Amino acid sequence: MATAPAIHITRDRFHLAWDPAIPAIETVGSGDLVELDMLDASGGQLTGSSTLDDLGRLDFGRVDQVNGPIAVAGAEPGDTVQIDLLEFEPADWGWTASIPGFGLLADDFPDPYLRITRVPAVGGRAEFLPGIRVPVVPFCGEVGVAPPTGPRSTIPPDVFGGNMDTRHLTAGATLFLPVFHDGARLSMGDGHAAQGDGEVCGTAIETPMRAIVRLTVRKDLHVTGPEFLTADVPATAGGRRYATDGVGPDVMGAARDAVHRMIDWLGREHGLSAVDAYLLHSVAIDLRISEIVDMPNVVVTAHCPLAIFD
Repeated sequence: MATAPAIHITRDRFHLAWDPAIPAIETVGSGDLVELDMLDASGGQLTGSSTLDDLGRLDFGRVDQVNGPIAVAGAEPGDTVQIDLLEFEPADWGWTASIPGFGLLADDFPDPYLRITRVPAVGGRAEFLPGIRVPVVPFCGEVGVAPPTGPRSTIPPDVFGGNMDTRHLTAGATLFLPVFHDGARLSMGDGHAAQGDGEVCGTAIETPMRAIVRLTVRKDLHVTGPEFLTADVPATAGGRRYATDGVGPDVMGAARDAVHRMIDWLGREHGLSAVDAYLLHSVAIDLRISEIVDMPNVVVTAHCPLAIFD
């Protein structure tokens, strides 16, 4: 990096709930870089040599921890915090598990199952199964700010972000989150080396993660839920996209919220009338299930390809 991070958040500086009562552990200026060194989603209980017995001893009170909170000076309720996701560096291993009672098909797969995967450098391919290699495109499943009220579990996502498990929030992407409390108080965790849309079994290739992000206060932008600009990399087919999230306990309701937010963005940024923006959804905008297993909420995302604009 051309500029050194203002602070470094070590692995032991985490919390286990989204709660506005949790004070910031550090404060940075708007536009500063932050480096975070994060454990995997198990909180360090699983390692590259773990076995099924280790999975059976998993203490769920320690999972899905997030590092932070980090306050951004000048952020006030009603503002937006812009998170430029600059670097993600996973460990050289990760785990994927079928955990009893968790996942989209929990009733079909009641027995525990664990797979350890060796993770090559970013841009490489990890051999998940013999003859099956998946691209290593790392990101953090958990990115959020202090919620309107709390405490809240770190497992379900919400309009403040949280466990969105959105695989498009890779290095080079920019995330926008609404600010509910002074300082915004951002936290991150849940490193993934690779994941498909939806994370249907409830785990990706879970891995410890080092990340560098830039935090900026946006007083000129007022979002009501997560919105993001994807990275312009080959893994993003068709070029960059602007995306809006709908979050809630019902897939149809979340889809409607995502479309409403996209209609608002198309009007704000491109001057489209609401009805023209609505019609454009059927012609060029993708609706994707980003996360479907972190009950009670799901995340549906509307993706608008920027290449359609002259």
